[in-house]
Amino acid sequence: MPMISPFFIVLSDAEEFELSRRARRVRTEVRDARRARIILAAAGGASNAAIARAEGVHVDTVRKWRSRFAERGVPGLRDLSRTGRPAVFGDTVVAEVKALACQLPAETGVPLSRWSHHELAAEATSRGIVDTVSRSTVRRWLDADAIKPWQHRSWIFPRDRDFAFKAGRVLGLYDRVWDGEPLGPDDYVISADEKSQLQALQRRHPGLPPAPGRTRRVEFEYRRGGTLAYLAAYDVHHARVIGRCAPSTGIAPFTALVEQVMTTAPYASARRVFWVVDNGSSHNGAASMQRIRDAWPTARLVHLPVHASWLNQVEIYFSIVQRKVVKPQDFPDLTALENRLIAFQNRYNVTAHPFDWRFGRAALHGLLERLDRHEPAA
Repeated sequence: MPMISPFFIVLSDAEEFELSRRARRVRTEVRDARRARIILAAAGGASNAAIARAEGVHVDTVRKWRSRFAERGVPGLRDLSRTGRPAVFGDTVVAEVKALACQLPAETGVPLSRWSHHELAAEATSRGIVDTVSRSTVRRWLDADAIKPWQHRSWIFPRDRDFAFKAGRVLGLYDRVWDGEPLGPDDYVISADEKSQLQALQRRHPGLPPAPGRTRRVEFEYRRGGTLAYLAAYDVHHARVIGRCAPSTGIAPFTALVEQVMTTAPYASARRVFWVVDNGSSHNGAASMQRIRDAWPTARLVHLPVHASWLNQVEIYFSIVQRKVVKPQDFPDLTALENRLIAFQNRYNVTAHPFDWRFGRAALHGLLERLDRHEPAA
């Protein structure tokens, strides 16, 4: 005769709802779902032995969770806190190692450009911060604190005195505003640039397709088939790309791109077409603005600040081209490369949507405030 448990389980509606949710939720941890099923079965009158057989656990496990639930309800199904092994290193030691990781090695007299976990452990030992510590322990400390001394980011300090004005003007165009007035339906904003030195590299041996346990393989050696430039004009608000290839960049290829766009509907009949460009030699300075204006009176060349190509939306399109078209490079000749670029451009235009551009005037203001804090003292 099965032993009757002294812990009789009666569930409230709220407890039954919560346990049922845990038992059937896909993302619940296995142990939590099992504990919920144990209590639900106990509330249904099942014996401890029957529940243990159904769940594939020892009967003592069922007794434990049944008794804990009877004493504390749903909170009793949580694991009890464990003291664990006493900490070997104090908080002060951990903080000093983290502070060391935040310093450049050269600033401390160590001839390194950046720390590794092994070198941090050795340096902490040599300084007497700790008698001994493993690199894996140092790695665990830094990973937990999100300090990764082997990583770095670089930026270029704006040197354009009119950075705020020029950047704000471009961001205004992205928001369909020019000189404080909203753009009309027959005004267009084009982001244009060149992607130069695209190589037609042909692999010396065919690549291997992916297979179980093996990623796709591409031959390392290649034959050079020359280079070309890809010039693209991206309609910021309508997500349309018009592009062309040329042997190289320069005034003539860029002028040809402008002509290609300005003779295409709807830009040919537009009231104004704003061209956002960087300060490359193909379209730099007042002379380029006048040259475009003379050829196409409705075109307006709008220059970005110096070293601010990241504000040019066409660069996002170029990054997509680099990932989806160019890499891994394996083209028999320049014609094949050009055909692939133009074919991708046509494919992209079928389904493209405007970029979710979120860097606006407020973000620009915040950036300029952060840059001001980096200004060296006079």
